[in-house]
Amino acid sequence: MIIVMNQNATQEEIKKVIDKLTNTGLKAHVSEGSTRTIIGVIGDKKVIAELPVEAMAGVEKTVSVTESYKLVGRDFKQEDTIIDVGGVQIGGRQLTVMAGPCAVESREQLLESAHIVKAAGAQFLRGGAYKPRTSPYAFQGLEKQGLEFLAEAREKTGLKIVTEVVDVESVATVSAYADMLQIGARNMQNFQLLKAVGRTNKPVLLKRGLAATINEWLNAAEYIMSEGNYNVALCERGIRTFEDYTRNTLDLSAVAAVKSISHLPIIVDPSHGTGKWKLVRPMSRAAIAGGADGLMIEVHPDPSRALSDGKQSLTPENFSLVMQEVAQIGAVVGKSLL
Repeated sequence: MIIVMNQNATQEEIKKVIDKLTNTGLKAHVSEGSTRTIIGVIGDKKVIAELPVEAMAGVEKTVSVTESYKLVGRDFKQEDTIIDVGGVQIGGRQLTVMAGPCAVESREQLLESAHIVKAAGAQFLRGGAYKPRTSPYAFQGLEKQGLEFLAEAREKTGLKIVTEVVDVESVATVSAYADMLQIGARNMQNFQLLKAVGRTNKPVLLKRGLAATINEWLNAAEYIMSEGNYNVALCERGIRTFEDYTRNTLDLSAVAAVKSISHLPIIVDPSHGTGKWKLVRPMSRAAIAGGADGLMIEVHPDPSRALSDGKQSLTPENFSLVMQEVAQIGAVVGKSLL
């Protein structure tokens, strides 16, 4: 259920409603909009139904939410969420670009990549220190040493760090180094991991699962937000279909769909979405034109020598072209690269 407070409701009246909810064992999630406050209520449906909250001072109305997700929906919050990651915004009128190698391979490779993407205008450095791979024989990442290299790259370039956390046990370690935690496609429905990152104060980038519906994806975000962490951004990275020319099928319709039913910002990953570097540029243009809040792109100083995903990684020159084109299209749709 959602409780809509009057425009002139006082803080004391809002507090009394919240106290009423928590005293009966319910969870209250507060969203303060530009004109009014909305309180999302989660808990036992019978208890919720019996609460006479509409009779309380300051309450305008209550609304039943039929969707299985509550906090990620537009009913809970009409305004678009803008996430602040150490001064860098995700959402709103700013375009955010997260770029870098698929995996942290060495200190030299990562620092070179960081300087490349920084010079082209990216705000985030992406790079996997922990790499869940399909084959157990594939490169699995440098783990903690990789995190240390990422932290050094941030110190030298000022870029924010987004990197994947693969299990509950490593949440604290990755959080100590990263500015934003990434939940990969394979872990989208790892519910214990979602709860664990929901209990941190770190913004979370939630990738769509390999074969996840939009409803399942939004419910995964709900797991994170229900633990108290509202700084969640979604990432469309392609889904598995019968098409085998591309690595995945990049579902750009999901951008418009998510924007219509959720207030969360959405990033598009055309590298994993296509698996082919030649398709990254046109899909980046299409993503921004379609309303995405930013991009996640794999960039490597020498893709031919990459230890993972070299076929979908851009050279520095091609990444620079993407950034120029994205800035141009962003201006058309009212967004800018800062």
